[in-house]
Amino acid sequence: MSQSLTVTDFLHAPGVLLDVRSPAEYAQAHIPGAISFPLFTNEERAQVGICYKQQGRDAAVELGFAITGPKLAGLVATAKELAPDRQVRVHCWRGGMRSESVVWLLNMAGMQVSVLAGGYKAFRRWVRSTFETPHSIIILGGMTGTGKTDMLTALAAHGEQVLDLEHLANHRGSSYGALGLPPQPSNEHFENRVALEWATFDSSRPVWIEAESKRIGLCRVPDEIFAQMERSPVLEITRSRGERIALLETVYGEADPIALIAATERLRKRLGGLRTQQAVDWIRQGNLAPAIEITLDYYDKTYTYDLKRRQVPIYPVDVAGLTPRDGAGLLLDRASKLVASSAFEPLQPVSR
Repeated sequence: MSQSLTVTDFLHAPGVLLDVRSPAEYAQAHIPGAISFPLFTNEERAQVGICYKQQGRDAAVELGFAITGPKLAGLVATAKELAPDRQVRVHCWRGGMRSESVVWLLNMAGMQVSVLAGGYKAFRRWVRSTFETPHSIIILGGMTGTGKTDMLTALAAHGEQVLDLEHLANHRGSSYGALGLPPQPSNEHFENRVALEWATFDSSRPVWIEAESKRIGLCRVPDEIFAQMERSPVLEITRSRGERIALLETVYGEADPIALIAATERLRKRLGGLRTQQAVDWIRQGNLAPAIEITLDYYDKTYTYDLKRRQVPIYPVDVAGLTPRDGAGLLLDRASKLVASSAFEPLQPVSR
């Protein structure tokens, strides 16, 4: 038994999500949570594609049957192992022969199958349209080392709506941003991850987002969301410089010194040759605090310039000495008082 579903229904349907595209297509980007369940290897897909172009559809279909025939029993066994309840969701690139073939096979094996109408291509259209949905946004600002990421996590623990772009991009947004984190997703997959989060937010409540530049490492914040961020008011957390250096030592203290030096060298044009060499020397000596002090001079100037450029209301909140949980409570208290006094109203963004 099978049913064809729209993207929204497909995402909320029960069952393991099987992506039957090739491993290379899956690696480039996929629906978050999907399991790679390829009908063809990368090489086999290329062979069928060449056959289609040179000899036509019928020949390509016959070649596809010849390739997949020996695999059928293995595919069924794997599907049953992945889905003991016999419920699966299946998609290919555009809802064509690959997904139709797998649906037929799994139906014959007694499984309940939901198929994505229009395939992954339809999902990508849904992703782009999702970004056009407007939400009220509160930007969480603060200089490097003020603990914005920990504060976002604490806000989420308080039940607030949070879009952690750096987490979704596997990058902290600086020259040092990739240290200690998994490889970044492709920009397409980053968009997929953002869209699934964005679609869950309640439009009657604000979404907290850390102040970011347009790019987070190799990933680009979707234009529609970034335009809303640029127009949104900022709650700016502040800490003493000493606290910030201590926090950054905690974050990067276990990092590979060679990687730290390479990240510092990438700032040479901005820091200047002498300051860069001083920072590198401190890292080699295992003394991060003075190295961090040097790089903060650059990052503080960059942050101040970006904040002034925004031309939106900015409300400082001193969180010196506070834990992320207590700091989040202070932020929520400050936000509610500003709303009550009409001094602060989260924007109702207009989609782009």
